Amino acid sequence: MERIDEGLKSLGKKTEYSQDYNPGALERFSNKHPENDYFVKFNCPEFTALCPITGQPDFATIYISYIPHKYCVESKSLKLYLFSFRNHGDFHEDVVNVIMNDLIKLLDPKYIEVWGKFLPRGGISIDPYVNYGMKGTKYEEIASYRLQNHDMNPEKVDNR
Repeated sequence: MERIDEGLKSLGKKTEYSQDYNPGALERFSNKHPENDYFVKFNCPEFTALCPITGQPDFATIYISYIPHKYCVESKSLKLYLFSFRNHGDFHEDVVNVIMNDLIKLLDPKYIEVWGKFLPRGGISIDPYVNYGMKGTKYEEIASYRLQNHDMNPEKVDNR
């Protein structure tokens, strides 16, 4: 049987959580279907970061969707990476951009989007959305279209 771990460090091992922002926790494996376009979607409903001004916790659901190119992100490493924001101070808008940029650096995906649905503090929720399509390809056009139309349908909000 072919091994698929390709040197993964976290999968199948005792979980050790970083107490600081740690993009080094991210690991990848080869996409066995690079000729296919398909979405991989992660939902992290227990995301926590700190307000960089007050130090108070901000809670969110983070949605990450991407179309792999050569690599896929290993899910346990993604969990550990997202956990590393727990003691990290960043504004909501920064959080989604940092996550997207770290994943672009790791994966070089055809397309990726990150959406943060933050719980309200002070009576206002903030839901930043960011995306990227591989330059010079149809995915760049898809990114432009999805950015323009990402929130056209009002959502039913019953969890905040």
